[in-house]
Amino acid sequence: MGGPVGDPTPVWAVVALPLVLAALTYSAAAMDSAFHSGGGFVAPLREGVRLVVQQRRRTLAPDALLARIGVISLPAAALLAATVIPLDGGSVWEPPVSVVWFNAMEVVAWGSLWLAGWGVNSAFPLIGGYRFVAQGLAYELPHMFALITAGLGAGSLDLTEVAAAQDGLWFAVWMPVAFAVYLLSAVAMTFWGPMSHPVADDAAGGVAAELSGPDRLLFFAGRLALLTVAAAAAVPLFLGGGAGPWLPGWAWSLIKTYAVLALLVWVRGGFPVLRMDRFMTAAWMVLIPATLLQALVVGIVVVN
Repeated sequence: MGGPVGDPTPVWAVVALPLVLAALTYSAAAMDSAFHSGGGFVAPLREGVRLVVQQRRRTLAPDALLARIGVISLPAAALLAATVIPLDGGSVWEPPVSVVWFNAMEVVAWGSLWLAGWGVNSAFPLIGGYRFVAQGLAYELPHMFALITAGLGAGSLDLTEVAAAQDGLWFAVWMPVAFAVYLLSAVAMTFWGPMSHPVADDAAGGVAAELSGPDRLLFFAGRLALLTVAAAAAVPLFLGGGAGPWLPGWAWSLIKTYAVLALLVWVRGGFPVLRMDRFMTAAWMVLIPATLLQALVVGIVVVN
C-alpha cells in the first residue's frame, strides 16, 4: 500500500486499513458462530447490537479510566499492528524493523488485559489478569524466537523483505517448528481456544467477568481483531506473502489470511482449555529448546 520509508502514505490506504480489518474481524466472528454455535452470518451483528444497547454494570469503587484504557487499547493494538502488514508488496507504514513493531503491538495486549482486570476492582477479573501475565511469560519467548527465525532466513526484519525472500519455497516448509510455534503463540496472545484461561468459565469469565454493554463488545471485538492480524502476519512471515499464480498479490494475501484465520477459529472448539502452569512447563521445557534448535538450523543454512 505504501512506499519506502519517508514516502507519504496515501490517504486511501489509511482510510481503507480499518475498514479491511473490520471486515476481516467480522468474518472471523461469523466463522466462529458458524463453527461452534450454529449461528448464521448475521449472528455477530445481532449480538453486537444487543451489547450496544445494554446498560453498563458498575462495580464498587472501580478505576474506570484504567479499565476503559484496557478495553480500548486492545483493538487499538490490533489496528497499529496491522499498519505494517504488507497486502500487495507494501503496507500502510514500512519501517525497516516491522517485525519488531508487530511484536511490540502484541505485547500491548498484556497491558490491555491487566488494566481491564485491575480497573474494575473485582476478584475474578483480577485473577484473569494474573493468568494472562503468566500466559505471556510462557508464550512470548518462543514467539519471539519464531519471529527471529523468519527474519534470520530473510536476512531482514522488514515483513515485505521477509515475504520476498520466500520466492520458490515458503518458510513454513523449511521452518515448520517456527511456523507451528507462531500459530500456537497467536492463539495464546489472543487468549483463544485452549489458551482462553484468562477469560475461562471457572473464574466466572475472568478478565471479562464485569464487562458489559459497549465495553464488552469492544473488548471481544479487539480480541478477534488481534486474532485476525496474527493470521494476516503469518502470510508474509511464513506463507510467501502475496506470491501465487494467476491472481494478483492482494488476492493471494487475503486467501492465505482467510485460510490461517479459519484454522485458528476452528481450534477454539477442538481442544480443552490449558492451565497456565502446565502450559508454562511445556513452553520452557519443549517450545523454547525447539525454536532455538530451529533457529540454529536456519542459521547454518543461511551461512552456508
